[in-house]
Amino acid sequence: MSKSAMMLIAAGLFLGGGVYSFWKQKVAKGVIAVLAIGAVMCLSAGLMRL
Repeated sequence: MSKSAMMLIAAGLFLGGGVYSFWKQKVAKGVIAVLAIGAVMCLSAGLMRL
C-alpha cells in the first residue's frame, strides 16, 4: 500500500469520525453534509489508489 493511499484512507476515516461526532452534537446539517462529502471523497480516492 502506498503512503498516499494510506494517508487518504486515514483522512477519510478521521473525517467520518467527525461526521459521527457532529451528528451526536446536533451541529447544523450543512456542516455535516460538507464533512461527509469530504470523507467519502477521501476514502474513495484512497481506495482507487490501491
